[in-house]
Amino acid sequence: MSDPRLWLAIVSGVLTLGYLAIRKLVDYDPREPPLAPQRIPVISHMIGLYQRTYNYYSDIYTQTKAPIFTVPLPGQKMYVVSSPDLIQSIQKQHRAFSIDPILMKFSSIIAGSSKEADDILMKNVDGEDGEHGVAHESHIALKEGTKPANIDEMNRDMLREVATSLDILEPPVGQTKKIKLYSWLRTTLTSATTKAVYGPLNPYDDQSVADAFWEFEAGIMPIVINILPTLFARKAIAARNKVQEAFYKYYISNGQDSASLLTRLRYGVATRAKLPVEDIAKIEIGGTIAIMVNTIPAAFWTLFYLHSDPALLASVRTEVDACVETSRSDDGSVTKTINIVTLKAKCPLLLSAYQETLRCVGMGTPIRQVTQDTYLDGYLLKKGALIQMPTRVVHSDSRLWGENVNDFVPGRFLPENKSTRAKDSCFRTFGGGRTLCPGRHFATNEILAVAALFVARMEITPVDKAKGWEAPTSWNTGAAGQIMAPDTDVEVEIRRREEGTEEGGEVRWVVRVEKGDKVFKMVTEDYTED
Repeated sequence: MSDPRLWLAIVSGVLTLGYLAIRKLVDYDPREPPLAPQRIPVISHMIGLYQRTYNYYSDIYTQTKAPIFTVPLPGQKMYVVSSPDLIQSIQKQHRAFSIDPILMKFSSIIAGSSKEADDILMKNVDGEDGEHGVAHESHIALKEGTKPANIDEMNRDMLREVATSLDILEPPVGQTKKIKLYSWLRTTLTSATTKAVYGPLNPYDDQSVADAFWEFEAGIMPIVINILPTLFARKAIAARNKVQEAFYKYYISNGQDSASLLTRLRYGVATRAKLPVEDIAKIEIGGTIAIMVNTIPAAFWTLFYLHSDPALLASVRTEVDACVETSRSDDGSVTKTINIVTLKAKCPLLLSAYQETLRCVGMGTPIRQVTQDTYLDGYLLKKGALIQMPTRVVHSDSRLWGENVNDFVPGRFLPENKSTRAKDSCFRTFGGGRTLCPGRHFATNEILAVAALFVARMEITPVDKAKGWEAPTSWNTGAAGQIMAPDTDVEVEIRRREEGTEEGGEVRWVVRVEKGDKVFKMVTEDYTED
């Protein structure tokens, strides 16, 4: 065995056999995007995703700088796309790269719907027989129901609830209150959002139903994995059942008839498809995920970043104070009005800080299924594989955003800085293309209202003075989340601002949004839509 040529032959043979074994294991074609680095095939990626969660793909991109790469996982191949230009190309080819099979499958799994309903959901899901079916019609209903011109009623109901909750929260002059900020926002925005969407018979008016939803959301991962969920997700399934029972009562009582246009349109899609009402009630839990799960952490982080920087808070407060309209009635009472339209027009730093917040805490991963063998940028993408477009990768790319990419820069999105920052298509928090978040305008109105009311009405400081505004970690964000949720809450002390009370008399706060409100343009599609 001393002949070096023999050793070379053995080593070469082992390496060749190993390569062939790995290639067979992952079914890799050299025409596909390059394989992501891995010490142990498949296993390395599983460990990396478990340990690093939403940061794992960013780690790979940092090593490779590849615009697209292949990540083989057990039973499934992933193409991970990091280039905004390639993402735009994928979004335009919604037939070859479709979200619909994934959405319909996800809906049935998390809802636990019947076989009959699953068959209806999957009917013509690829659009091969034309533009019809639940998937296609749901896109139309969502887009129509959340157009800025069609959400006036939802905006009014939501803003009224938010203002009322702040009235209850605000302590008397000279006194303080303590709250856990995230918990308060979750309770308040759950109520405000669901009342606006589901109307007077809102199932979530029952606090036990609202609590059940959040218990379900916290335990959704074993349901999504779908391996013995009745064993590993018993509490989450029991909570889900409670919510679904409440929605069944809602629908058989015709609660949707007095609800928002969005709810009525979505119910119309379901009934035209002849979905059983029991399954409509089950599937609606996915609708609740869409309207609530990301708005609440986004509101939390917006308030957190605004208040953790005294100079930023002072500047934003100056903007907001200048927008508050004050009037006095004959009995001496004072009404202070915040108009969302005015905020969007005259508070550029508030809007920029909000958008920068979303850039920093966005961690969603838009996904597509390859429905036919397709070439993209010279690479072969094979039918049946999944495409992932992680927001975190694009938002943390210094080549797009500059060397301060990991810093919170509140003025990054100011109009005067547009020429020096990444182009609009690089802002990915709301996704894009066919699956661009349809509720982004409603959510933005809600978050801006909360932020403006806190800034104008109250001072908040952390109870734990040693920690101060130390950002909590976000490793345990739920499987349905697109925005990082804090692992721990932040307890704060609230007191009424001394400014603004000098008029004397009773002060009433009102938040208003005018009909035909122009949208706050954040994504490429906002600049192309009428």
